[in-house]
Amino acid sequence: MKRTKRVFSSAFKAEVALEAIKGLKTVSELAQEYELHPAQITQWKKHVIPFPKLN
Repeated sequence: MKRTKRVFSSAFKAEVALEAIKGLKTVSELAQEYELHPAQITQWKKHVIPFPKLN
């Protein structure tokens, strides 16, 4: 059976990303808690904390 695409609000993405940044739980634990793929959480973290530009 086909699974429907889930759409997440910006507030939810920020909440999950900030929890991951705090480091109280691992990305894997958060993924299980929110029923997400760990790569998705990592991607959201990268949007919250941009990498510094290299000159």
